[in-house]
Amino acid sequence: MATEYSFDIVSKVDLTEVKNAIDQAEREIAGRFDFRGTKTAFTLEGNSIRILSDDEFHLNMALDILRSKLAKRNVSLKALEYGKIEAAAGGTVRQVVTLRQGIPTEEAKKLVKEIKAAGIKAQAQLQGDQVRVSGKDKDALQAVQKLVRGMPDLPYDVEFVNYR
Repeated sequence: MATEYSFDIVSKVDLTEVKNAIDQAEREIAGRFDFRGTKTAFTLEGNSIRILSDDEFHLNMALDILRSKLAKRNVSLKALEYGKIEAAAGGTVRQVVTLRQGIPTEEAKKLVKEIKAAGIKAQAQLQGDQVRVSGKDKDALQAVQKLVRGMPDLPYDVEFVNYR
């Protein structure tokens, strides 16, 4: 029985959960006294969130509310890439937060190198913005998962999908 087992290591963000978190954050801001009369708003545009507010203080508070709502909906905060705060029309400020999808190529190469250096009998290879791990033994694949979960300094969130 020479079957080959595999799974993919990916880093992705569920945009439906992001949209739900934005809706919850907007509802909370609408009900809070310290945001009354401000022009605080969130806009989801593709893979980025545009935050608009009256001043930097309110913008940072709105961003904290959004982070808490994203965390409650199991969206990794490692996927957020913050742009700089810039002046907008009407005396307001805005910031663009980009949602990173996929594992960057350089980081994926490091991940493959770590898996190979661990000496586990499994092969890891790049496939676009994800890493495919395959092997003849399911225990070896579980060892790779344990190794990857144990890496504390990964700048992205990982998920294991596409088990075969």
